Amino acid sequence: MEKTLLEVRNLQKHFDIRKGFFGRQTNVLKAVDGISFSIKRGETFGLVGESGCGKTTAGRTLLKLYEPSAGEILYDGNPIHGLNRKEMLPYRKKLQMIFQDPYASLDPRMTVGEIIADPLVVHNIYSGADRLDRVKELIQLVGLKSDHLNRYPHEFSGGQRQRIGIARALAVEPEFIVCDEPISALDVSIQAQVVNMLEELQERLGLTYLFVSHDLSMVRHISHKVGVMYLGSLVEYGEVNELYTNMQHPYTRALLSAVPIADPDLSEQAERIRLQGDVPSPLNPPSGCAFRTRCPYAMPVCAEVKPALQDVGSGHMVACHLLH
Repeated sequence: MEKTLLEVRNLQKHFDIRKGFFGRQTNVLKAVDGISFSIKRGETFGLVGESGCGKTTAGRTLLKLYEPSAGEILYDGNPIHGLNRKEMLPYRKKLQMIFQDPYASLDPRMTVGEIIADPLVVHNIYSGADRLDRVKELIQLVGLKSDHLNRYPHEFSGGQRQRIGIARALAVEPEFIVCDEPISALDVSIQAQVVNMLEELQERLGLTYLFVSHDLSMVRHISHKVGVMYLGSLVEYGEVNELYTNMQHPYTRALLSAVPIADPDLSEQAERIRLQGDVPSPLNPPSGCAFRTRCPYAMPVCAEVKPALQDVGSGHMVACHLLH
């Protein structure tokens, strides 16, 4: 059995929102409100949910790009949630991120070669000709050519830019990568190429991924485990085939019912679950179960007590009072 590489326990990230005269009034935005999960070495954990549910914030917080408000982050058994910037430096080489927007995540003033070499400079890895050789190796690893190194990001397509971002993330030979919706800004024809490349790199380099996405069909393709988030909390997670074929939470059922089906006949027969109302504001979330305001099965207890995740078998965890 593979060893657990990353474990998150009751992770929270709250933002203070100041308003009013001189910013005296303060509201708290609970972007991530107590999530727990673990990822084994070499596997991909897919994190899905509607826009604004806290997926990206969760990914950035476990990398400590955002300082966690509470909770624990254990990397290879070592707690890193309390480390300062200097103490985190050795872990920065092991923990990297592929950003969602390949247009915004690359410095337009730097050449591709400088962008890919930047992590090597920061961590003082390689020098001179060795550094250049490493950069050439990386650009070829992601399917681009060495003569692209002297060009600037604006000279490339979106798919090529994302490959450059992937090469930069791989520069320091990381073990764990947060893929923050890496294909959402790309053409559909390019998305499969990038995902296939990520799978090949995972197998070749022994990488572990947290794959953040709202594309449920792609998440099913690439992930070993899947977690479903709603308004900052995990409502369900488990092995990918178990979750997709035996979904238990009403929100997961609604989410998966919206996945497009290519076959027109099957698409007409499929049941579409249409949720009523809008997603509540994370500045003022409902009491108890956050999903109760849109749930067709809501009971009085749902307004009073936040349901805890419980195992319904085979490590399939669900947070719902219907299962009690």
